[in-house]
Amino acid sequence: MSTQPLLRNADWRNASPSLAYAQRSMGDGAPIFDLFPVLVAGCPRTSTDSAQYPLEIDYRYDQLDLSLFEQPPMAGIDRWAPLLPPLAPGLSMGEGGTALIETPRLASWAGLGTQLFMKDESGNPTWSHKDRLNLCTVSAAVASGAPGIAVASSGNHGASAAAYAARAGIKCVVVASPAISALMKQFITAYDAILVCVPQEERWPVLRNIVQRTGFHPVSNLTRFHTGHPFGPEGYKTIAYELFLELGRQVPGAVVVPTGYGELIYGLWKGFKELKLLGLTARLPRIIAAELDGGPLHAAMARNLPMAEVVAQPSIALSIAVSVTGYRSVVALRESRGAVLQVGDRDILAARDELARDGQWQELSGVTGLAALRKAQQSGIEIEGPVVNILTSSGLKDAHLEAAPTDNGLDWNRIERSVGS
Repeated sequence: MSTQPLLRNADWRNASPSLAYAQRSMGDGAPIFDLFPVLVAGCPRTSTDSAQYPLEIDYRYDQLDLSLFEQPPMAGIDRWAPLLPPLAPGLSMGEGGTALIETPRLASWAGLGTQLFMKDESGNPTWSHKDRLNLCTVSAAVASGAPGIAVASSGNHGASAAAYAARAGIKCVVVASPAISALMKQFITAYDAILVCVPQEERWPVLRNIVQRTGFHPVSNLTRFHTGHPFGPEGYKTIAYELFLELGRQVPGAVVVPTGYGELIYGLWKGFKELKLLGLTARLPRIIAAELDGGPLHAAMARNLPMAEVVAQPSIALSIAVSVTGYRSVVALRESRGAVLQVGDRDILAARDELARDGQWQELSGVTGLAALRKAQQSGIEIEGPVVNILTSSGLKDAHLEAAPTDNGLDWNRIERSVGS
């Protein structure tokens, strides 16, 4: 596998229109580090064995030309390059610019007395929101001169990382659990990625070992409490930019987000904060995290902790069935006066089926926001509108590769009964 010559050009990083200049720790004292090398294992000064703090990216906002926000919110998040880390030329596959769909029938079903919109991230190149993240993280790998990337994932993140690595012309190792579905296995290996399946509890030790032995750039978490890649949530900011423009240069009253480790809710929140910092809005939305019953973010917020660990409960929503949360998600909820709403499998199935009746088929993990909205209204929790619910991935990700039975002759009686029911 050979890298595209353009991506190996040492001058592209310095020629980037990015206004990013540093990594800043989110831990006490907020120490500043150079933009490279990327500190994926958390802040080396403020992290301890019992708490690991992530880093975020700082920008020279005073140098931004605000005409950036006069463009339409179309595909290709590289259109927001000044407010993103340096992006490798030619790596974008038209991620972003996803549909915003008003759903009055679902608003009624959920019990909302306000407008409800669905932001459909299944419209991205690998059918999930992870493409926004991986454009940024794989760009970091290319900028760092890494021979490849490594990621721990059994789902959307792994497939997306493999796709962007293939486009960049670098190798990719995906460390997955043995429970990975046949569909996701085929999806990941289609990009010529190396798939390594190990027991769930061994995935991160194995990932760290691969990174140390090969020099591959990690594009997923390496720490006990999720710190993740500093460049990743920057890609998610672009959802906030798009919502601002799609809603007529206003921000929602609330955004509801399916939540596992919490990178997505933090990226969204940072994007909205930047809109206010730049003088484009005086209002900020409330961020609502939708997680599974017994999840770690609820535990962290309830106990006023920076991060928490719980025993993960089995769930059909595999992509967000996590045992730990990170500091980013806690910050997003505290600063936005947000909340955590928890749902179970029965709630999720009901929401998926109701969403399908509205014409949209989504991954089980991706419909937790809609499930949480209905549960909130049933519990008397008021949510100001307009409300945007993030749909994270296609329902095809939950499917198994099974052939449908063949009808040997059409049973018209059965068809007529079905039509008439």
